[in-house]
Amino acid sequence: MNKKDIKKVVLAYSGGLDTSIIIPWLKENYNNCEVIAVSGDVGQGTELDGLEEKALATGASKLYVLDLKQEYVEEYIWPCLKAGAEYEQYLLGTSHARPCIAKGLAEIAIKEGADAICHGCTGKGNDQVRFELTLKAFAPEMAIIAPWREWDIKSREEEIEYAEAHNIPLKINRETNYSKDKNVWHLSHEGLDLEDPANEPLYNKEGFLEMGVSPEQAPDVPTYVNIHFEKGVPTAIDGKEMNGLEIVEKLNELGGANGVGLLDIVENRLVGMKSRGVYETPGGAILYKAHELLEMITLDRETSHYKKLVAQKFGELVYNGLWFTPLREALSAFVDETQKTVTGDVKVKLYKGNIINAGVTSPYTLYDENVASFGDDGGAYDQKDSAGFINLFGLSIKVKALLDKQRGEN
Repeated sequence: MNKKDIKKVVLAYSGGLDTSIIIPWLKENYNNCEVIAVSGDVGQGTELDGLEEKALATGASKLYVLDLKQEYVEEYIWPCLKAGAEYEQYLLGTSHARPCIAKGLAEIAIKEGADAICHGCTGKGNDQVRFELTLKAFAPEMAIIAPWREWDIKSREEEIEYAEAHNIPLKINRETNYSKDKNVWHLSHEGLDLEDPANEPLYNKEGFLEMGVSPEQAPDVPTYVNIHFEKGVPTAIDGKEMNGLEIVEKLNELGGANGVGLLDIVENRLVGMKSRGVYETPGGAILYKAHELLEMITLDRETSHYKKLVAQKFGELVYNGLWFTPLREALSAFVDETQKTVTGDVKVKLYKGNIINAGVTSPYTLYDENVASFGDDGGAYDQKDSAGFINLFGLSIKVKALLDKQRGEN
């Protein structure tokens, strides 16, 4: 659309540095258009405090705050957990939050009759792709404005200068300006000293970690927790039934207190560059480990091995913003079929950054102690049968060796 035809814009609004300056920038560069701010609450906590006042003070006509926390956990996080999906060890905290938020954004834009949707994602990151692919799925005819692809601002320092010039209050400063993304699942840290992979994260510095403590600062005694799963979905902790959001929040509390769920990686971004990030995912790390332990005794070998291939592809799709695609939906259908017997209890021991298996049980277990035992198995397994199996399994190796010998190749 031509700029002059854009009268109303719906903005994905977090109240952070990027979106705080976008409201006045939109009004300056798009004919004083109406800006409607939309914030998707996926568990940012206190970051949402004072958001409406700030949005209106900087030029927005109204603010929607969408409570997406429960939807986010049950419709985005749980499918990834059941799949065992991750991307280069990263548990997808930002990746699966973006389609959830963008879907809500599109719904408000359609409801308001907006001419365009705006986001504050940079041209170097993955989030621009995740937002826009979701918007294409739900508002395919809507114009998209991405200021980082238009304006002359080149850095976060210049953003701060713009904010100061327009009297926009910020909660950050130039010295502590880590780029962070927080939701109920995780907290990410990027920028400043973390841009050099040679620098160790300041885990023990007060204020660096927000969801827990470092392993060194964790208690000297372990914490045991029992998680119950029904068809791959966690439903109770220590015998107490909870909804999805409550489970994640409780495990964040327990995991954070014991220093678990920290990840420091240099990942390969979709746009081609490598990026260093430090992630806090205490509850998520516990759930992924517990789910893996339960599948260990409830999935047969072929399904288990093939599912790992599916998990990698699933993680790549989510990381690359392809949530609302036929392939992701088809893989979810496959995963759901594998989860029919992933029911049971997993006990884990949390100790100084470690998540340790402390016992797993299931009514659908495929582990038979009688068969696996080195002792008398009651006739379930005849050890003499293994000789014929090995002869057939190794036949091609033996034939090649004999023929090589005849040819004088050995």
